[in-house]
Amino acid sequence: MTAVEKLANDKARNTAGLRAAVKILEKWGATQDQGAEVLRISRSTYNRAKRADQGWQVHIDPDQLTRVSLVLNIHAALRTLFENPANVYGFVNMPNHNPGFNGLTPLESMTRAGLPGLYETFKRIDGLRGAQW
Repeated sequence: MTAVEKLANDKARNTAGLRAAVKILEKWGATQDQGAEVLRISRSTYNRAKRADQGWQVHIDPDQLTRVSLVLNIHAALRTLFENPANVYGFVNMPNHNPGFNGLTPLESMTRAGLPGLYETFKRIDGLRGAQW
Protein backbone atom coordinates (compact mmCIF):
# COMPACT_ATOMS: atom_id res chain seq x y z
CA MET A 1 0.00 0.00 0.00
CA THR A 2 1.42 3.38 -1.01
CA ALA A 3 1.58 6.38 1.32
CA VAL A 4 -1.23 8.10 -0.62
CA GLU A 5 -3.40 4.99 -0.32
CA LYS A 6 -2.77 4.88 3.43
CA LEU A 7 -3.76 8.53 3.77
CA ALA A 8 -6.86 7.94 1.66
CA ASN A 9 -8.01 5.38 4.24
CA ASP A 10 -7.99 7.91 7.13
CA LYS A 11 -11.68 8.87 7.11
CA ALA A 12 -11.54 11.52 9.85
CA ARG A 13 -8.66 13.37 8.21
CA ASN A 14 -10.19 13.01 4.76
CA THR A 15 -13.53 14.35 5.95
CA ALA A 16 -11.87 17.39 7.53
CA GLY A 17 -9.83 18.04 4.38
CA LEU A 18 -12.85 17.61 2.12
CA ARG A 19 -14.90 20.01 4.24
CA ALA A 20 -12.11 22.59 4.12
CA ALA A 21 -11.81 22.22 0.34
CA VAL A 22 -15.57 22.62 -0.11
CA LYS A 23 -15.56 25.78 2.04
CA ILE A 24 -12.75 27.20 -0.08
CA LEU A 25 -14.55 26.33 -3.31
CA GLU A 26 -17.69 28.02 -1.96
CA LYS A 27 -15.69 31.16 -1.09
CA TRP A 28 -14.18 31.06 -4.58
CA GLY A 29 -17.73 31.26 -5.93
CA ALA A 30 -17.79 27.76 -7.41
CA THR A 31 -21.18 26.33 -8.17
CA GLN A 32 -22.14 23.02 -6.63
CA ASP A 33 -21.50 21.31 -9.97
CA GLN A 34 -18.10 22.97 -10.38
CA GLY A 35 -17.05 22.06 -6.85
CA ALA A 36 -18.14 18.47 -7.26
CA GLU A 37 -16.32 18.28 -10.61
CA VAL A 38 -13.08 19.76 -9.24
CA LEU A 39 -13.07 17.30 -6.34
CA ARG A 40 -14.52 14.41 -8.40
CA ILE A 41 -17.20 13.69 -5.84
CA SER A 42 -20.96 13.33 -6.13
CA ARG A 43 -23.26 16.29 -5.59
CA SER A 44 -24.70 14.56 -2.52
CA THR A 45 -21.23 14.13 -1.01
CA TYR A 46 -20.48 17.78 -1.81
CA ASN A 47 -23.68 18.82 -0.01
CA ARG A 48 -22.94 16.62 2.99
CA ALA A 49 -19.44 18.11 3.22
CA LYS A 50 -21.00 21.62 3.29
CA ARG A 51 -23.11 20.76 6.31
CA ALA A 52 -21.66 20.38 9.76
CA ASP A 53 -23.10 16.91 10.37
CA GLN A 54 -21.35 15.56 13.43
CA GLY A 55 -20.18 12.00 12.99
CA TRP A 56 -20.37 12.00 9.19
CA GLN A 57 -17.20 10.68 7.60
CA VAL A 58 -16.32 9.89 4.04
CA HIS A 59 -13.89 7.58 2.30
CA ILE A 60 -12.07 9.23 -0.56
CA ASP A 61 -9.75 7.57 -3.02
CA PRO A 62 -6.17 8.68 -3.76
CA ASP A 63 -7.27 10.77 -6.78
CA GLN A 64 -9.83 12.63 -4.67
CA LEU A 65 -7.28 13.10 -1.89
CA THR A 66 -4.88 14.63 -4.40
CA ARG A 67 -7.61 17.00 -5.58
CA VAL A 68 -8.42 18.07 -2.01
CA SER A 69 -4.72 18.66 -1.38
CA LEU A 70 -4.35 20.77 -4.53
CA VAL A 71 -7.35 22.95 -3.62
CA LEU A 72 -5.88 23.51 -0.15
CA ASN A 73 -2.46 24.30 -1.62
CA ILE A 74 -3.89 26.69 -4.23
CA HIS A 75 -5.68 28.50 -1.41
CA ALA A 76 -2.46 28.66 0.64
CA ALA A 77 -0.55 30.07 -2.34
CA LEU A 78 -3.26 32.69 -2.95
CA ARG A 79 -3.15 33.71 0.72
CA THR A 80 0.61 34.16 0.39
CA LEU A 81 0.24 36.21 -2.79
CA PHE A 82 -2.58 38.50 -1.69
CA GLU A 83 -3.45 40.27 1.53
CA ASN A 84 -6.86 41.42 0.34
CA PRO A 85 -9.55 38.72 0.84
CA ALA A 86 -11.29 39.93 -2.33
CA ASN A 87 -8.21 38.89 -4.29
CA VAL A 88 -7.62 35.68 -2.33
CA TYR A 89 -11.13 34.48 -3.11
CA GLY A 90 -11.78 36.35 -6.35
CA PHE A 91 -8.62 35.50 -8.30
CA VAL A 92 -9.89 32.11 -9.45
CA ASN A 93 -12.89 33.73 -11.15
CA MET A 94 -10.93 36.35 -13.06
CA PRO A 95 -10.27 35.67 -16.76
CA ASN A 96 -6.59 34.97 -17.18
CA HIS A 97 -4.78 35.47 -20.46
CA ASN A 98 -1.44 34.13 -19.27
CA PRO A 99 -0.07 30.91 -20.75
CA GLY A 100 -1.93 27.87 -19.53
CA PHE A 101 -5.25 29.62 -19.00
CA ASN A 102 -5.84 31.07 -22.49
CA GLY A 103 -8.56 33.46 -21.36
CA LEU A 104 -10.27 31.00 -19.01
CA THR A 105 -10.62 31.67 -15.32
CA PRO A 106 -8.49 29.40 -13.13
CA LEU A 107 -11.73 27.85 -11.84
CA GLU A 108 -12.83 27.04 -15.40
CA SER A 109 -9.42 25.52 -16.07
CA MET A 110 -9.68 23.36 -12.92
CA THR A 111 -13.18 22.25 -13.86
CA ARG A 112 -12.68 21.56 -17.56
CA ALA A 113 -9.31 19.85 -17.53
CA GLY A 114 -9.76 17.55 -14.53
CA LEU A 115 -6.81 16.61 -12.37
CA PRO A 116 -4.22 17.81 -14.92
CA GLY A 117 -5.94 21.22 -15.04
CA LEU A 118 -6.10 21.40 -11.27
CA TYR A 119 -2.41 20.56 -10.98
CA GLU A 120 -1.48 23.01 -13.74
CA THR A 121 -3.49 25.75 -11.99
CA PHE A 122 -1.62 25.03 -8.76
CA LYS A 123 1.76 25.14 -10.53
CA ARG A 124 0.98 28.46 -12.22
CA ILE A 125 -0.36 30.14 -9.07
CA ASP A 126 2.49 28.74 -6.99
CA GLY A 127 4.90 30.04 -9.63
CA LEU A 128 3.54 33.58 -9.18
CA ARG A 129 4.86 33.61 -5.65
CA GLY A 130 8.20 32.11 -6.61
CA ALA A 131 7.28 28.47 -5.87
CA GLN A 132 8.89 28.72 -2.45
CA TRP A 133 7.25 25.84 -0.61
